[in-house]
Amino acid sequence: MNGPVELTIDGAGIATVMLDRPEIHDAFDDTMIGALNEVFARIAADRSIRMMCLEGRGRSFSAGADLNWMRRSAAYSPAENLADAEDLARLMASLDRLEIPTIALVQGAAFGGGVGLVACCDIAIAAEGARFSFSEVRLGLIPAVISPYVIRAIGARQARRYFQTGEVIDAATALRLGLVHEVVPSGAVAATRARIIDALRQGGPSAMRAAKTLVADVANRPIETGLMSATAQLISAHRASPEGREGLAAFLEKRAPSWRID
Repeated sequence: MNGPVELTIDGAGIATVMLDRPEIHDAFDDTMIGALNEVFARIAADRSIRMMCLEGRGRSFSAGADLNWMRRSAAYSPAENLADAEDLARLMASLDRLEIPTIALVQGAAFGGGVGLVACCDIAIAAEGARFSFSEVRLGLIPAVISPYVIRAIGARQARRYFQTGEVIDAATALRLGLVHEVVPSGAVAATRARIIDALRQGGPSAMRAAKTLVADVANRPIETGLMSATAQLISAHRASPEGREGLAAFLEKRAPSWRID
């Protein structure tokens, strides 16, 4: 597709969403937000898509908000400003709620809302030179829309520091904070992408979707009788499912399961 976002889907059901404004470090505006909302809705509706990679073309992943868009928004009415913010909130929620595995591959700058995109993905890989910042306060703003996803990733204590300082976070610090899962040399990003995709190819599609939902449902809940019962019911249902039966049969017969894609 043409425009600020490029979507490609290969024959194995792997979608790649490319932020495609390299001349301005893949900064986003209302047009890109609308395009991403459309792309994520399309991916959510297509059951043939097994996983998604989110990338930025050029030197950066996303430098946050486009300055021209910010200049325009300064003249918006309160209703227009709210509608604009709600579009961004819908974008973050749509990415976060995708049922399939999502992988963010970060190079260069990931600032402001760009960090939100990273935090919404299930797996985040950063090149060694990647930089992150919640730079909103330096413009008299706050990272409100992205805050639920970032705080979930790095915790309230770290967010209290970095939301207020706006300081640049290097890749090693982002790893320590839990914002990314791995930091690799810039020349190894493609190989790391391939390695993670290969790992995801081996999982049952329904099981991976259910595992993602499981984390959301179980996180921060007390371990009590109700939760124990719910999780027991979940595993028993998956054992009896066609995918569960196929997985066990493939393991016992020492063969690849039917869902394995090459």
